[in-house]
Amino acid sequence: METAKPIATSLGLRVRTERGLIECDYGTWTGAELSKLRRKREWRTIQHLPTAFTFPDGESFIEMQTRVVGALDRLSRLHAGESFVAVSHADVIRAAVAATAGIPLDLFQRLTVAPCSITAIVRSASGYNLLCMNSTPTLDELAAP
Repeated sequence: METAKPIATSLGLRVRTERGLIECDYGTWTGAELSKLRRKREWRTIQHLPTAFTFPDGESFIEMQTRVVGALDRLSRLHAGESFVAVSHADVIRAAVAATAGIPLDLFQRLTVAPCSITAIVRSASGYNLLCMNSTPTLDELAAP
């Protein structure tokens, strides 16, 4: 919401919440320090075979990717022929990019999404296309001529 607000303000729009784009449900791991989580036995699975892992009392990466892609499909239909801005976090964005680009979810950890970077995806009659990822231009630079 903090990232979305200045974007919405600059475009004269209001922020709307799309539950399908929220961060992965990390369950009991939510809020834990990464330095401690990296020492867990499961960390290697998360990094190299994420499809085999479900967060304790949370969701799996497969569930998260399915949720995110479904949300983007809904938003694309709702805004057919229009552009829209969707704001989320790195794992969610990487999962969407992997689905768009045909990258197996087990390789999505290889993708980099910097804070406040832009990823642009276009939906056409033939499907989704990835325009850019981890870019830092202004929104005006991404607008069609």
